[in-house]
Amino acid sequence: MNAKLFIGSACFTLLCNLGSAQLLQTNKSFTRQDTLRGSLNAERNSWDVQQYHVQVKPDFSSKTITGVTRIVYKAISPIYTMQVDLQQPLIIDSILHRNKTVAFVREGNVAHVKLIDSAIRIRFKPGVTDFITVYYHGKPREAVRPPWDGGWIWRKDDQGRPWMSVACQGLGASVWYPCKDHQSDEPDQGASLTMIVPDTLVAVGNGRLASNTTAKGLATYTWKVKNPINSYNIIPYIGKYVSWKDTLNGENGKLDLQYWVLDYEKAKAEKQFTQVKPMLRAFEYWMGPYPFYADGYQLVQSPHLGMEHQSAIAYGNRFMNGYLGRDLSGTGWGSKWDFIIVHESGHEWFANNITTKDIADMWVHEGFTNYSETLFIDYYHGTEAGNDYNKGIRKNIANDKNIIGIYGVNEEGSGDMYYKASNMIHSIRHIMHDDNRFRNMIRGLNKDFYHSTVTTEQVEQYISKAAGINLSKVFDQYLRTTQIPVLEYEWNADSTRLAYRWSNCIAGFDMPLSLGNIKLQPNTQWQSIVVDADKRRWLHKDYIERMYYIKTASATKP
Repeated sequence: MNAKLFIGSACFTLLCNLGSAQLLQTNKSFTRQDTLRGSLNAERNSWDVQQYHVQVKPDFSSKTITGVTRIVYKAISPIYTMQVDLQQPLIIDSILHRNKTVAFVREGNVAHVKLIDSAIRIRFKPGVTDFITVYYHGKPREAVRPPWDGGWIWRKDDQGRPWMSVACQGLGASVWYPCKDHQSDEPDQGASLTMIVPDTLVAVGNGRLASNTTAKGLATYTWKVKNPINSYNIIPYIGKYVSWKDTLNGENGKLDLQYWVLDYEKAKAEKQFTQVKPMLRAFEYWMGPYPFYADGYQLVQSPHLGMEHQSAIAYGNRFMNGYLGRDLSGTGWGSKWDFIIVHESGHEWFANNITTKDIADMWVHEGFTNYSETLFIDYYHGTEAGNDYNKGIRKNIANDKNIIGIYGVNEEGSGDMYYKASNMIHSIRHIMHDDNRFRNMIRGLNKDFYHSTVTTEQVEQYISKAAGINLSKVFDQYLRTTQIPVLEYEWNADSTRLAYRWSNCIAGFDMPLSLGNIKLQPNTQWQSIVVDADKRRWLHKDYIERMYYIKTASATKP
């Protein structure tokens, strides 16, 4: 990234409109490249992606790729220039429109494609479907520490054979193929991925294998997905793979399952991957039918820890339970299942089925998926085990900055989008105090926003409506500040009356508490309630803090 601060007019307007609390959470300087990558503009809004057809031929020895991508789009408004993203140092050789070469201007990681021929004055009517084809080559950014520091992955397996893939969430799919690199626009009619590799290797992609041919020492594999898909989820896996198949009798009928691992890992994988079907059963119960029956479910061994690549989940957890053998909660419950199988598959509902338009709102992806771990434990080990696990993961919360990031510049918020957002959802579950209603809310999100891109406002409003409670102050407290609310309380002399209020919170914070048969409606002003002796057990500090992500403190009522 260019160190020089250069904020374009669109970015400047955006930043001026953001709340001061949000701006105070970062010292980062944003550039025009950040704005081009992270915001929508006329060159993006005028067309809607219908399909990607990506073809790539990697060369392992030189760490280079040669590719061609056809982008099928529908005109939304008259199109004169299109912004197509492809990150440097990849080189665009040519761009064709209707099979005729067109001009383009490269601006860093963006190509401004000129679609009007000055001689014939082609204009594009809304609703018309068309396509461009981009030919490119070069040495893509190499991943240093995937999946966190992404790019193309060039590795050798334990037997010295090439093993290749890509991890590019956040960094963006344009790190290896040209696209509209913004989460708000998924190809409505799916995508295809063609990989040309040495015939000693196997190439795996998203969805289902459409064709496989060999000639002159090369093998060509084409995979297709029918469903809309995030651009960063279209991923090649290339190695000495073997596979086996299974099926799940799921809510929407027969779901095809397929597993891909390196040939010498098959025995370990067959044992470990028996966890997939129990995971899918639990998730279909809590979150609704698996969202991609048409494309099936695949679990693919990857040369990195894991990612939620739609219908082809990346798995690199070394066939161990826990997170590389560790229980992230410290409670013992996290050691009973394979973290990557559960967590990354949970993203099929939150991230892949429901996708945020801007990565600033990625708490919707990570918070709900992190909470899916609690739901998985709850399904098989009971609610108390889930409560234990969810409280245990709180030790991983940093409270370093707001969970909501900066909009329009491809900027995520705090990593607390995982554990803290999960604990917020756990608190909302206990506010509702009705697991059937809570479950219907989770399933409703996946039904009503099926294969959709959303904003945080849409999700927040949906949850408030489903809960029957205005939770706007709860979302503001946990997503837009780093304060952990404190419930201050004080018993009277004979412990029959409890005085209580919220502190260390935003103005107007009014999160209600359901504690056994007691319902409290705290706000920032002192109030009190008479408590029967047999109900006082619900007002124990440990019990309250187990159900809600808050702190409690004894205080002297003024």
